[in-house]
Amino acid sequence: MIQRWRLGTGLVLLAYVATHLLNHALGLISLAAAEAGRSWFTAFWRLPPLSSLLYGSLLVHVVLALRGLSGRRTLRMPRWEGVRLVLGLVIPLLLIGHVFGTRVAHELYGVDDTYSRLLLNLWVLNPSGAAWQAALLIVAWAHGWLGLYFWARTVPRLRPALEGLRVLGVLLPTLALVGFVAMRREVRALAQDPVWLQQMAQPLAPEAARQLDSWRELTVSLFVAGVGLALVARWGRRFWRQRRGDWPRITYPDGRRAIIEPGTTILEASRHLGFPHMALCGGRARCSTCRTRIGAGLARLPPPGPDERRVLARIHAPPNVRLACQTRPTHDVDVFPLLQPQAAALPALRPSRAASGAEAEVAVLFADMRGFTRFAEHRLPYDVVFLLNLWHDTLGRVIEQAEGVPNQFIGDGIMALFGLSGDWATACRQALLAATGIGRAVDDLNQMLAGELQEPLRVAMGLHGGQVIVGEMGYGRARYLTAIGDAVNTASRLELLAKERDCQLVVSETIPAAAGIDLAGFPLEEVQLRGRAATLHVRLVSQTVALAPFLPESLAPVPLVPHAG
Repeated sequence: MIQRWRLGTGLVLLAYVATHLLNHALGLISLAAAEAGRSWFTAFWRLPPLSSLLYGSLLVHVVLALRGLSGRRTLRMPRWEGVRLVLGLVIPLLLIGHVFGTRVAHELYGVDDTYSRLLLNLWVLNPSGAAWQAALLIVAWAHGWLGLYFWARTVPRLRPALEGLRVLGVLLPTLALVGFVAMRREVRALAQDPVWLQQMAQPLAPEAARQLDSWRELTVSLFVAGVGLALVARWGRRFWRQRRGDWPRITYPDGRRAIIEPGTTILEASRHLGFPHMALCGGRARCSTCRTRIGAGLARLPPPGPDERRVLARIHAPPNVRLACQTRPTHDVDVFPLLQPQAAALPALRPSRAASGAEAEVAVLFADMRGFTRFAEHRLPYDVVFLLNLWHDTLGRVIEQAEGVPNQFIGDGIMALFGLSGDWATACRQALLAATGIGRAVDDLNQMLAGELQEPLRVAMGLHGGQVIVGEMGYGRARYLTAIGDAVNTASRLELLAKERDCQLVVSETIPAAAGIDLAGFPLEEVQLRGRAATLHVRLVSQTVALAPFLPESLAPVPLVPHAG
């Protein structure tokens, strides 16, 4: 619930900042355009319901941030999280003066907070204020954008928008700052007119200015005191519980011990102690790399939660293995991390530019030439190379034409990914389109090589999809884009099943259902694949060209260009 409140209030504040930056960007056109935009901006956000929502969100967000700071078990955290935390604490200090100089002064003393008046104060009367205003823009946007971006990475349906978010994260503040600077010229030119200058530079009455300054200083002091109290509460709680002696101890294989506050995970304890503990997903129960064997104290550990049970069941973990990121000891316990992080192993799977993030929901297609071993047995090596190059070139271009990524060529087989930069439904349609195009391209190959082949080339394909990890794997220069996950293994098993059933394609029901395509006319089977406990419903397609009437579009024929062998 706290996470939802933090996210909801953060989105409200980010929406306000984004519209404020857009208003600044209008300064690229003219000061008059920015003033016109401001009239709409203030009319919208100063509506009583929206104004209450905005300032209520600000108050709740600050309170939750201080609560989170006081409740942290350790101040060691990933770098991006630390940057976001520091930015969040700096924002109120920069914002308080701006709010009192604009909204509070307007509401209490009738000060007209137009762009002209504010820019005159910032660029002419108090030039240092312009630097603080620019810093506020950058810091507020960076804090909100980082929170939105890293949250969106965990939501599968939002991953296609990550590329746009990255562009927006740089473009919007850049346009706002350039517009802010562009308005300086107009304001300085207008300030040469004594009448305009006198009209805009009407100062507050001395008593009103002193009252406003005292309230601003009091608000700053209250916030600083709040941060101090949060830290004191954190340290005080740790000290009190340590004095009571009821903190559990975690003992590591090398003999080191960590005395932890109840509620701390084993992974947090390892980070606080400086003990190397692998956690590739960042400690969100999305992988099992932090898994730990529990020695003494296993019986007194709290039972696994739903996320931990799901991961442990997936890897068939024994009862004495737990996820360090989810296990919160309440009594003394001995732990033995099962995967030791090494310098060369940690970057083994690097995010790739071809994917919008490490995690993605993709469609996976495996295609393999049937009877290749018999073909190669009676051919010269160069003839085999000629055919393989032609085969890979043809299938690769079909896959790319369907907007997929052919990422692995193993012998006569090929693996392709769909959906690295799009939504799930589109990925499934593209994969079905590619399978249809491959079937047609193989027929064209057989016609071209009719005089060379003793029997026609045949293809077997398996198609499945789901959540996978996408990145670059390998060593040194021999790195390649790949995907790892159950969906990949299942697609590979379906390709083998296509050979057994003597058909061109075996596709899981997941794919046409997501693509919105009805394949009820093709045979349906419930199969048990090796390595999977659950059965899978699949469709058998003897010739993929038969899929063409069910697809909303088709691929142009791929021209066959033989490679020099």
